[in-house]
Amino acid sequence: MANEEKTSAASARGYRKTRRGYVTSDKMDKTIVVEVEDRVKHALYGKIIRRTSKVKAHDELGTAGVGDLVVISETRPLSASKRWRLVEILEKAK
Repeated sequence: MANEEKTSAASARGYRKTRRGYVTSDKMDKTIVVEVEDRVKHALYGKIIRRTSKVKAHDELGTAGVGDLVVISETRPLSASKRWRLVEILEKAK
């Protein structure tokens, strides 16, 4: 019974996007800026192009530092510009 309730709640919530990227700033309180890379195909020429975007993510414990490779997940709006949450740190910066 409890298992069915958990799965129905997760499916009602919907699919959450996850992205990998590098932390570029950790100067804000409980917030990190993550540079995420997307690879898109050029419409006319077909060449694969790298496009980067910077997103703000919530880091509750403040554990991520500049240069860390992190995984972030989409979440509800936490502030005017934060829509992502830190899931895990894959690799610490050297």
